[in-house]
Amino acid sequence: MSVELWFVYLVAAIGLSLTPGPNGLLTLTHGACFGLRPTIYTVLGGGLGFFVLIAASLAGMGALLAASEHAFTIAKWSGACYLVYLGVRVWRSPAPGIAPGSQGALPQRANRLRMFNQGFLVAVSNPKGLIFFAAFLPQFIVAGDSYVFQLLVFGGTFVVVEVAYELLLAGMAQRIAPWLARHGRWFNRATGGTFIGVGAVLTTASR
Repeated sequence: MSVELWFVYLVAAIGLSLTPGPNGLLTLTHGACFGLRPTIYTVLGGGLGFFVLIAASLAGMGALLAASEHAFTIAKWSGACYLVYLGVRVWRSPAPGIAPGSQGALPQRANRLRMFNQGFLVAVSNPKGLIFFAAFLPQFIVAGDSYVFQLLVFGGTFVVVEVAYELLLAGMAQRIAPWLARHGRWFNRATGGTFIGVGAVLTTASR
């Protein structure tokens, strides 16, 4: 793989990361509610999820979903149900009562594990993402290079870009903390409703 080809892929990966999506919204929500440091777990979970999607796409799972209506339907409804479930949880959550970044805002390790899991599940729950990578990556695959090498290059590059972007989102979210202290309930309803809406739209998706 040439440096020129990798640079073109890097530019494309940056463009993809800047496209609004559920993981960016989740990171923004967690960053506003809990602060930057705890949200790192959300970001890392999402990064692992995207790496899994790229690995599956390179292995042919994206082509399988594109070819099989039954497999796509199962994946679509699974992802939609999870996003709606997450949206309902956010909607019903009480307004944050502790300033972001303060001690006690997220004291339990289990909560951080839950944030990591949410980031991971949101990333992998959209079959359209898997199909998108399956359609996007072949433009850059070099025949003859090993699967592991190309996974490390493509997956590693995209994950680094995505993690950097989401950390920037989480850091910016802290600036709205004073507003969130006054209007946190409405913020939860807005973001929860958005997750529910994304899940509902996903049910209408076709291959």
